[in-house]
Amino acid sequence: MNFLSIFKRNLIFKIKKKIDIDKHIFDSNMTIEELFSFYETDKAKFIKNQNVPGHGYSDFYEKHFYKFKNKSLNILEIGSYSGASAAAFSKYFPNSNVYCLDVNLSKFIYKSKQIFPHGLDVTNSKMLKKFQNKIDFEKKIISWDIIIDDGSHILSHQHKSINYFFKYLKLGGLYVIEDYKFPEYFMHLKDIDDFTLSKIVQKIKDKQSFKLKFINDETINSLRRNIQNIFEYKGNKKISDILFIEKLD
Repeated sequence: MNFLSIFKRNLIFKIKKKIDIDKHIFDSNMTIEELFSFYETDKAKFIKNQNVPGHGYSDFYEKHFYKFKNKSLNILEIGSYSGASAAAFSKYFPNSNVYCLDVNLSKFIYKSKQIFPHGLDVTNSKMLKKFQNKIDFEKKIISWDIIIDDGSHILSHQHKSINYFFKYLKLGGLYVIEDYKFPEYFMHLKDIDDFTLSKIVQKIKDKQSFKLKFINDETINSLRRNIQNIFEYKGNKKISDILFIEKLD
């Protein structure tokens, strides 16, 4: 997306009225499923107000996130849309901050002292570098505790995000990719003739070497050498798949 389109959408975001979720008070024992459901994100098992099932990722998030619950973290979310999941994560991690990247912030409806939305194209390396430099300078954040990719699900975009951000993931951190098999289910999302994430995961597990167009050799070597565990889960729907990559501590 071109700079002017992003600028216009960022301007809409800045002037629109937002829901202040700092006024929402929850029991500290609320589960991530309860928060997903309250904010109506499709990560939930069931979206009550829409009366439709969600992807059902909450149990997997709970399993991997619970140990971090009360820590002070910097969380990066790629693809935030309305900000519903960012709102849920900010409540689940009361001492943490959530930084959101989305190409269209005009849909973002929440605000909080813990949530920091940024409108940019994550496939644009210049924009990403400018963002990371700004975060480093203003917030002194040089790496991320948790990275969640819930972006376009286009294969080349998945590759580019891993290529850029994996090096910024802290040791012991988690890199989460939602709907990672979408390019296998929807062929228009497989925009490049290259390995899907399923294939890459298998090659890493089998300790095989490989080359990719949008993931450079340095990142590939890091993926092969610096991963503690890889967890693949199936959600509620046939197309619901989520991947948790745990970096070596």
